[in-house]
Amino acid sequence: MSQEALVETQQDDVALVKDLRDKTDRLKKEIGEVIVGQDAVIENLLICLLSGGHCLLIGVPGLAKTLLVRTFADALQISFKRVQFTPDLMPSDITGTEIIEEDQSTGKRQYRFVKGPVFANVVLADEINRTPPKTQAALLEAMQEYMVTASGENHELPLPFFVLATQNPIEQEGTYPLPEAQLDRFMFSLKVDYPSRGEEVEIVKRNTSAYNPSVSAVLSGQEVLSLQALVRRVPVSEELVEYAVDLATSTRPASDRHEEFEEFMNKYVSWGAGPRASYYLILAAKARAILNGRYAVSKEDIQTVAAPVLRHRIVATFRAEADGIDSDTIVQRVLDSANR
Repeated sequence: MSQEALVETQQDDVALVKDLRDKTDRLKKEIGEVIVGQDAVIENLLICLLSGGHCLLIGVPGLAKTLLVRTFADALQISFKRVQFTPDLMPSDITGTEIIEEDQSTGKRQYRFVKGPVFANVVLADEINRTPPKTQAALLEAMQEYMVTASGENHELPLPFFVLATQNPIEQEGTYPLPEAQLDRFMFSLKVDYPSRGEEVEIVKRNTSAYNPSVSAVLSGQEVLSLQALVRRVPVSEELVEYAVDLATSTRPASDRHEEFEEFMNKYVSWGAGPRASYYLILAAKARAILNGRYAVSKEDIQTVAAPVLRHRIVATFRAEADGIDSDTIVQRVLDSANR
């Protein structure tokens, strides 16, 4: 591409960023008609979508995680399917199955693939840790490959393809926790927290009245794909790429940081984040930048997305659990060390 064409492309991209800012404000307003609060979670869902990743939502029951995802999908002009994960759910219940069909005119029988709920733009995997590993793996394979294989034939999934999975962190009896290798497939792990007192008052008012809001679609599927391509074109400096890599590598024990930090990490961390975390930090930072109307990435963008990218990629030691040190605390120590 010539220098003139590159400049023209960048000018067009800057215009797209400004247009996106307006649509983002409208989208948040539409979601706000149904969901009270959770502004940070909504922004992170948008970042994850525009980055082409998948998201894990963790929160106790009753925090409207399912309603949030459904409303988020309604604000986008794309298809949505919800799967309630249960212990008896089979892989074919998600991906689809082949049935025998008879041609009435010829009497000839043939197999026909019936698509499962994974063939949607937004798929909600409700309580993903309630189903056995083989069923979890069926969904996670689709997340990685963007296709389903049945009887040797590949069936491509519709794009954009965005998986949102929920987990209940307090009720673990009879569950099948996702292995670390499968957790790594999720770009973000988001904590859905309790609402503030004022927000809960508003929630009670809305849910005990005749209030029945409707959500209008703001972005189409094609626009989402265009914005995902735009995210990839956002420039980022070599210094910030190195900063993101340093953050990811610092989550690993025996790093080459100062002695006090090394002692903390070796004491409380068994395994740290892999290379996938490094490029997810950059992708997420690019998406956050354009959502905030900027065609350039800042160090603050990387710092803001560090916790959702890194928290589920850190395996803490038993000593950490005994001392009340969780992955968010470890991520904060990594950020503090990197900023010294």
